[in-house]
Amino acid sequence: MKSGNSSVVTHIILLGLSADTSIQLVLFHVFLFIYMTTVAGNTLLIMAVNSDTRLHSSMYLFLSNLSFIDICYTSTIVPKMLMDFLVSRKSISFTGCLMQIYFYLLLGESECLLLAFMAYDRYVAVCNPLRYNVIMSIPTCARLIAIAWMTGGIISSFDVLFLYRLIFCGPNVIDHFFCEAPSLAQLSCTDIYVNNIIMFVGSTLLIFCPVVLILFSYAQIIICLVGLRSGHLKSFSTCLSHLIVLILFFGPVTFMPRYLVKDTTYKIVSVFYTLVTPMLNPLIYSLRNKAVKQALLRLGRGADFIFIP
Repeated sequence: MKSGNSSVVTHIILLGLSADTSIQLVLFHVFLFIYMTTVAGNTLLIMAVNSDTRLHSSMYLFLSNLSFIDICYTSTIVPKMLMDFLVSRKSISFTGCLMQIYFYLLLGESECLLLAFMAYDRYVAVCNPLRYNVIMSIPTCARLIAIAWMTGGIISSFDVLFLYRLIFCGPNVIDHFFCEAPSLAQLSCTDIYVNNIIMFVGSTLLIFCPVVLILFSYAQIIICLVGLRSGHLKSFSTCLSHLIVLILFFGPVTFMPRYLVKDTTYKIVSVFYTLVTPMLNPLIYSLRNKAVKQALLRLGRGADFIFIP
């Protein structure tokens, strides 16, 4: 039997969130609403940033990319999950499972780095306001975004390559509502010790490095603000939205690791960071940002002008 050959196991069965058919239809409508709200909210935020020249700065370029990642992130998981609520046999092809893992890791890892770069952007804005446009120029911001995407792409490619090289010849059931790299690796008929080490080291570094940059950035921000008059503390308000998003993103991932919680609890946590957090991000940034709210209002008036006779 050759490594990387999936001729024995061609499909993966996903047990989903619940086996109780009576609540699956309810969950379908709830998650469909969340998904539609996520896509609509993040799309509006991207359109508002792109349509308003006053928002063409590094901060809002980061924000529009975050919204784009959130749309793709939820779209990698939710459509398949919604379909599974309506069918009795919840399965996905082996290739489809690998593709879902690839995009899930790519987008999650890219967002992790993007949030770290956004923290550094806030540090420069608060501590070096006069040099902000020079240090965080649009070309610099574009390069940082490219680094986030490239790093996510490289790491996720290696993870999926290691999974593809495993031999799958027996169990094909994953107790989750989407394919995850550790869960799929557990189904392998071969020794996954090396794979587990590689995935653990990779995921640890991927979280550790951005967290270090985030902690450094906010430590410097606090140092800059210490001793200033209360009026100057308004500059810190631009960081509050980002702090809330950081807590929503890193909280479940950092403090609820897979091996410390029960399957049911882990599924609930997974719902939070795959559905709820992407839905809340545009609300958090728009409600706490006057410039974004004004851009959304102008966008709405423009839509009225175009579509209403």
